[in-house]
Amino acid sequence: MAAALFYHLTRSTLEDAVAAILRRALDQGWRVVVRGSDRARMEWLDRALWLVGEESFLPHGLAGGPHDARQPVLLTCGDELPADAALMVIEGAELRPEDCAGRARVWILFDGAEAAAVERAREQWKALTAAGVPAQYWTEDSGRWQKKTESAGASSP
Repeated sequence: MAAALFYHLTRSTLEDAVAAILRRALDQGWRVVVRGSDRARMEWLDRALWLVGEESFLPHGLAGGPHDARQPVLLTCGDELPADAALMVIEGAELRPEDCAGRARVWILFDGAEAAAVERAREQWKALTAAGVPAQYWTEDSGRWQKKTESAGASSP
């Protein structure tokens, strides 16, 4: 089971952090589903990803198009999650422990300036680790990403 990597955004914008992680994931040859909770925000992210960084093209698409199954990065608010895709969850979107099974990677990005986002991330951490999902907490307080803590997850009964 993939560890759930919690990224506490305190310096990076959401679109910059998403783009940086997606570039590394695509370099690894992974497909990625980015799951959000609001269609308008996913449409905003779709537009933002076309504008982030001139150094490399970031191929992606918004769910609901004719080529969803072929997208290297699929932005969605839905539950679609191909077996071969890594998963990124943003802005408090739903994440179930079973979503982590068999994934190359699972990321949870949340805005440290929003109290509700921090509380949602805490709830997700507790639920995932209680279900046995290993988790890591990363912060960029020092100006670069550093792992602050990790949990092996609770042992299964």
